[in-house]
Amino acid sequence: MSRIGKLPVVLPAGVTCTVDGNVVKVKGPHGELSQKVDPAITVVVEGNEIKVTRPTDLPRHRSMHGLYRALIANMVHGVSQLYEIRQEFIGVGYKVDVQGQIINMSLGYSHEIQMMVPVEVKAETEPLKKGQNPVLILRSCDKQLVGQVAAKIRSLRKPEPYKGKGIKFVGETLRRKAGKSAGAK
Repeated sequence: MSRIGKLPVVLPAGVTCTVDGNVVKVKGPHGELSQKVDPAITVVVEGNEIKVTRPTDLPRHRSMHGLYRALIANMVHGVSQLYEIRQEFIGVGYKVDVQGQIINMSLGYSHEIQMMVPVEVKAETEPLKKGQNPVLILRSCDKQLVGQVAAKIRSLRKPEPYKGKGIKFVGETLRRKAGKSAGAK
């Protein structure tokens, strides 16, 4: 049996789960999420636990067993405690500003880049301190959506390996390369 799939998902206080056919809905203080589950996988809510079971040991059923259990666990975690991603803008003149659902970024191009984020994602910036790089904070109850938005923002200016300029996740270690060396004779 799948080591991940056989673990029950514990519902924290304030979070409710309903199963309607093959759709699982989780509601909590930070929002409501739903996930369509394969008809072969059975999801049952017992008290404050969600249990996911599979009918057979076929490889397809085994892989979906762990997948849907992990997706449901991510939904429960998201509606009880928001997912947060921090991105650091490293470079001379790199700036980020948030106005409602629009993020304005100066990334060294000849123009500013504006990006509209989905309503489910809340964006804000950290107050700048002297000598500190601008930091963008993205929060959402949907783990997949907040990760997708963060990846899209990072793709606008990936960190380069020589000076490290670009958009990187806070805490991420970059693989750095040595620059050109002086001509040794």
